[in-house]
Amino acid sequence: MTDLRHYDTIIAPVITEKSTMASEHNKVVFKVANKATKPEIKAAVEALFSVKVDKVNTLVRKGKNKRFRGIAGRQKDFKKAVVTLAEGHSIDVTTGL
Repeated sequence: MTDLRHYDTIIAPVITEKSTMASEHNKVVFKVANKATKPEIKAAVEALFSVKVDKVNTLVRKGKNKRFRGIAGRQKDFKKAVVTLAEGHSIDVTTGL
């Protein structure tokens, strides 16, 4: 049984052209909690998707300043995790949990 804190760690998969190309190399990209650590991310992915994780790389995308109808705003910072899966394991992020 999965722990509920795993759902707080992994927020959503990142579906972009670049992340789709990374999936060919057994990598999956997730949007994760800002305070999540690499061991927490690894444990959450292994528990939620029943796969073996080789390594986790993280990055923080800083929020951008944007304008909408002349009103200035700022997007939030968010953390992404690039999870490399062990050989023979895969995750289909389009189906959901």
